[in-house]
Amino acid sequence: MTASVAIVTGAGSGIGQAIALRLAEDGYKVLVNDFRADAAAAVAAQIGANAVSVGGDVSVESDVAAMVAACEAAFGPVTHMINNAGHVHQGRFTDLTVQDFDRMVAVHLRGTFLCTHAVMAGMLARGHGVVVNVASQLGQVGGIELVHYSAAKAGIIGMTKALSREVSAQGVRVNAVAPGPINTPLVRSLSEDWQRAKAAQLPLGRFGEPEEVAAAVAFLCSPAASLFVGQTLGPNSGDVML
Repeated sequence: MTASVAIVTGAGSGIGQAIALRLAEDGYKVLVNDFRADAAAAVAAQIGANAVSVGGDVSVESDVAAMVAACEAAFGPVTHMINNAGHVHQGRFTDLTVQDFDRMVAVHLRGTFLCTHAVMAGMLARGHGVVVNVASQLGQVGGIELVHYSAAKAGIIGMTKALSREVSAQGVRVNAVAPGPINTPLVRSLSEDWQRAKAAQLPLGRFGEPEEVAAAVAFLCSPAASLFVGQTLGPNSGDVML
């Protein structure tokens, strides 16, 4: 039986770290990626022999190629690609610069494209593969002072649907999760006013934990999700109900 080999981007902390740890617990061999090489290395060390780490920026094509090559050298073909790397920046639309917008799209949308593109040919050739993209509920409903973030996450959802239509019949499943606010360093970097207002809106009455998102990703990675293609699951405390 072929080993399950997963790349998890942005796995040096938060949701990505929780995903890497959960997949390792489930028996996957994991490449831990983060733009902070030391953070990636720390998570890989926490996992042990079934993990390696590679620092790198998912928006840089050469970094992505190096990441995939390192994973294949260590563990063999990539069977699961988890596009989790993220970037957040808060600002009114009229205050955003072109650089703010471009960086947001580069990390989220270009990064998801580059990482998926780097492994897709191999998955199709083998007739099996899983891609899980981490979007956001703000890609479904939008967020004040997060126009560029919401747009990039909406693009990930659109990419998930379109790519799924192309490759599902060839054995590659592509899905997404769209978390609500989760207790991570990324969310805690937003203003306290935003966090208080957002928490008050949630039917569940609390932000989620990274492990709760990791559970949804682990499900989509598993054979139990064999009927799920082009879907966006919403571990979001009831913020969005579809």
